[in-house]
Amino acid sequence: MSTPILGRLEKVDDLRTAWMDEPSDFTPWLALPENLKLLGEAVGIDLEFEAQEKGVGPFRADILCKNTLDSSWVLIENQLERTDHIHLGQLLTYAAGLETVTIIWIAKRFAEEHRATLDWLNEITNERFSFLGLEIELWRIGNSTMAPKFNVVARPNDWIHTVQNSAKTAEGISETRRIQLEFWTAFKKYMEETSKIRCQKPAPQHWMNHSIGRAGFWLASIASTWNSETHKLGGEIRVELGMGDDNAKKYFAMLDAERHEIEREIGQPLIWHNPPETKTRTSKIYVRQSSSFLDRSEWPRQHEWLRENLEKFYPVFAPRVKQLDASDMEVSQNQPV
Repeated sequence: MSTPILGRLEKVDDLRTAWMDEPSDFTPWLALPENLKLLGEAVGIDLEFEAQEKGVGPFRADILCKNTLDSSWVLIENQLERTDHIHLGQLLTYAAGLETVTIIWIAKRFAEEHRATLDWLNEITNERFSFLGLEIELWRIGNSTMAPKFNVVARPNDWIHTVQNSAKTAEGISETRRIQLEFWTAFKKYMEETSKIRCQKPAPQHWMNHSIGRAGFWLASIASTWNSETHKLGGEIRVELGMGDDNAKKYFAMLDAERHEIEREIGQPLIWHNPPETKTRTSKIYVRQSSSFLDRSEWPRQHEWLRENLEKFYPVFAPRVKQLDASDMEVSQNQPV
């Protein structure tokens, strides 16, 4: 057996080898979909580009994105050098100007005082605000093409926020809501161990959303006391694709035109629910199963069923929803249910 010849990773110290200027080189590069995806993988957020050099208060943010999981703002500020007080001040101004925001600060190197400041901000602010610090590096093997690498150096302590939020939300809620919170907490842990599909933070409610890569759309896991088949109490679990922006009816119609192919790919019939515009603008496509989450012994089976169907829905719907264009068609405001 021959010994393989391996290369040696070498760090490129000068970032300006790849990007000579921040606003004209690095920012446009980072705003490209493939590079936002790389950044999103580093921080655990699916990012959808909104604007470049966007005005927020007296400053202009480098890049403004949406978190496709909940449509909240994600603001990105970048530097090709060491962090400084000027950019820190801008970040605080951005946070004050946006009600719910995740701020990502990217730099070649973080000064210890700036890293500590982000940790402090994450500690004293509520879940509406998150501050992340990332250092960017360039690496290559020999004369190969340079490759970027993001290293997270500061981020919210999700465990502290989750514990604090759970303690607050558990006070004064019904027993059913309390069990739902425990159900989703266990489900999120299960998904982190078994699946690549991301879960939002557990909450005492009947749903948990999952990003599908575009704002206005979402995958949802449902654990409800209501049975939509019998229209009585009794409970059911569901996995659904939701559409909730102003063009939801058009998007639903475009997907409905591919109903046969979609159901063939997923491997089972789906329930296509499109209530009139006067009732709600949310449309959804889902699968369901009668089952009560109040029975804790059923949780392992229910979690497995939810995961299996999420993993069927994602590869079928994710590429489709990213390509939907409402300008391609006109539909009546009142679609049939």
